[in-house]
Amino acid sequence: MSVALLWVVTPNVEISNCFGFFDSVRDGNWLLESSRFISRDWGSIRAKKSRKQKWRSCSLSTDLKYSCVGESGLESGNNFCVLSSMVANTAGEMTISSEQKVYDVVLKQAALVKKQLRSSVDLDVRPDIVLPGNLSLLSEAYDRCGEVCAEYAKTFYLGTLLMTPERRRAIWAIYVWCRRTDELVDGPNASHITPTALDRWESRLEDLFQGQPFDMLDAALSDTVAKFPVDIQPFKDMIEGMRMDLRKSRYKNFDELYLYCYYVAGTVGLMSVPVMGIAPESQATTECVYNAALALGIANQLTNILRDVGEDATRGRIYLPQDELAQAGLSDEDIFAGKVTDKWRNFMKNQIKRARMFFDEAEKGVKELSAASRWPVWASLLLYSQILDEIEANDYNNFTKRAYVSKGKKLLALPIAYTRALIPPSTTPSLLSKA
Repeated sequence: MSVALLWVVTPNVEISNCFGFFDSVRDGNWLLESSRFISRDWGSIRAKKSRKQKWRSCSLSTDLKYSCVGESGLESGNNFCVLSSMVANTAGEMTISSEQKVYDVVLKQAALVKKQLRSSVDLDVRPDIVLPGNLSLLSEAYDRCGEVCAEYAKTFYLGTLLMTPERRRAIWAIYVWCRRTDELVDGPNASHITPTALDRWESRLEDLFQGQPFDMLDAALSDTVAKFPVDIQPFKDMIEGMRMDLRKSRYKNFDELYLYCYYVAGTVGLMSVPVMGIAPESQATTECVYNAALALGIANQLTNILRDVGEDATRGRIYLPQDELAQAGLSDEDIFAGKVTDKWRNFMKNQIKRARMFFDEAEKGVKELSAASRWPVWASLLLYSQILDEIEANDYNNFTKRAYVSKGKKLLALPIAYTRALIPPSTTPSLLSKA
């Protein structure tokens, strides 16, 4: 199952090789492939470092502030905002388990941002540079992340050019890590990936959060998380989603599917908000903006699932709620048969309706982001939601027809996204504000 990265609007492409990724991943015994994309200088410098010595990425700016993330901060857990409640209960049947698991992470992310706001005075201190040449290697790492983003997420990449250089590079670094993680279970080496391999990938993640990156692409993310209030939990949760793909191919209800969608896509929103920033004039609470980002990730992944039903079926996977299939008079056999019937059309109408509800909730939060960050997110939202229109245009045949948005429609959507991005947040309390 491909991950619906928040900003990916181009067709899925296998790109592990372009990262110079792993020559061998069997049983977690990884050998990093030599590649023109991995700096030889980086490898030699890293080899000279002792394990006890941490790589401290130097800041590219000495005056980076976090006033961009808003002043509302974290509200009491008892003041659960309207948006998060609607997101969690869109299916109408959701139990507290998945909702609480996800909301606990949202609260933690919002608290981290609030803490960073209070200690922003410390951000003027430039981190120590451990090794000569560190800055040039770091710049090279970010440039490479930008190249990957430009190649595989063209529309979003164009939008990031409106961001400040610091935010732009940070988003590129997050994008590349997410893409590499997705490729572990959805790329050319997927058949060799084991739980042990994912454990080692998570260990490598922990190292880079401690300032010990493995390669130049890790180094870009290591620098990003050192400069922005980004927490490790959403990254770990995405890896957990990859683990689910190794052991699970059915989801008995939407509660289970919701948790999976959070792991593999909702996490991207939580990673990105601290970098994109919340508009200073926004009246929304921090955790409500995080929930809007979460809603966009869920909506994108549900759209991915509905688009790829036929493709996933060829792999023996069904990412649809089993209980809802049964209620519609459908079974796994109907999915594998790939025949569009009235029962299937009615089932798909309900699934599309749910996905659109998540998109609607996400729209309420996009306008709360900082001005420079809104365009790429609007573009992603509009273009991904149009995939649902294409599924309908194909008469709900997502077995043998792949729904995609044409280049012409993409080009038409960009000025619409840009226009919407110009609309500032409301300066009066709204549904996103504390009740």
